[in-house]
Amino acid sequence: MRIRFDSHSLAKFARRLGFYAGGFARYYLPSGWFRWHFRRQLRRLTDSELAYARSRVDYYVKLGPDAAIDCQTAVRVREFKFPWHKKHRFSGYFFDLFPLVRIGAPDARFNYLFGDIDYETPCAAFVKSRPVSDEHPTRSALTKLDSVRHFSFINDTVAYDDKKPMLVFRNVVRNQPHRTAFLELYHNHPLCDAGQVNDDEYVTDRAFIKGYLSVEQQLGYKFIATIEGHDVATNLKWVMSSNSIAVMPRPRIESWFMEGSLKGGYHYIEVRPDYTDLPEKLQYYIDHPDEAKAIIEHAHEYVRQFLDRKRELLIGRMVAQRYFETVGQPTACDTSHPV
Repeated sequence: MRIRFDSHSLAKFARRLGFYAGGFARYYLPSGWFRWHFRRQLRRLTDSELAYARSRVDYYVKLGPDAAIDCQTAVRVREFKFPWHKKHRFSGYFFDLFPLVRIGAPDARFNYLFGDIDYETPCAAFVKSRPVSDEHPTRSALTKLDSVRHFSFINDTVAYDDKKPMLVFRNVVRNQPHRTAFLELYHNHPLCDAGQVNDDEYVTDRAFIKGYLSVEQQLGYKFIATIEGHDVATNLKWVMSSNSIAVMPRPRIESWFMEGSLKGGYHYIEVRPDYTDLPEKLQYYIDHPDEAKAIIEHAHEYVRQFLDRKRELLIGRMVAQRYFETVGQPTACDTSHPV
């Protein structure tokens, strides 16, 4: 594996170091501390802050009255331990979920599924992602998992007017027909600089392979394709915090970022699922820069709600409490603010 030394990659490395250091430090705190800290966070909320937090919890937890855990696979809070003696490629997920479920009573049980979840879970479970649906309820309770990879925001110093009037796409493409379909149409289009960066057995056409572009290099373009992978588009968060515009079909999968609440033409440029209207949409916003800049402002406003780390942790704990209460498990966290 080739190591990247651009500033974004170095910042990402430093962020991971801090994440795991903090994760292990919290791991050794007594259980009572998590419940005390949660009660303290709730007591400090104003009425408007509590209303906002509850609205987020309502989005993430849509469990029906018949929601239930799977007793065969459920784990007790006190038994949720870091697996020291085996390979654990989901350690980042563990350290995100651990400080949330610890507000539950020691014997409270829960289910969780780590990884890219693009289907409805068979039981009430904490997940990173789920299909977008207006139908209620859903057994998938969204939590902020794999946050060190997915929740990376940036400070873009390049003004929109100074960027190239083109769309850029650089991604790994492995068994993802929708990304392959995009490259078939636009790998050689004059308005697009599109290519895949992996050169392996998954390549379907070597003409699709193009050189790696750092985040800084991609920020030189007015438009950045944010195409879903096996679940959500990982780059969507940093693109929406930049002075470029995310271009994508309506999301099919959502995560803690609430992709299902994004509005095409307001937060991002929406194209058809088959991408056939992409050139037309790009040209329209090239010709109407004021409308493009309005989308960027709306995207920045949307991103700001995820920047308060303390509030994000509180909402995550409220999600855990709502989950435990809905599936009939004790929380050991009596509070003056029901969630």
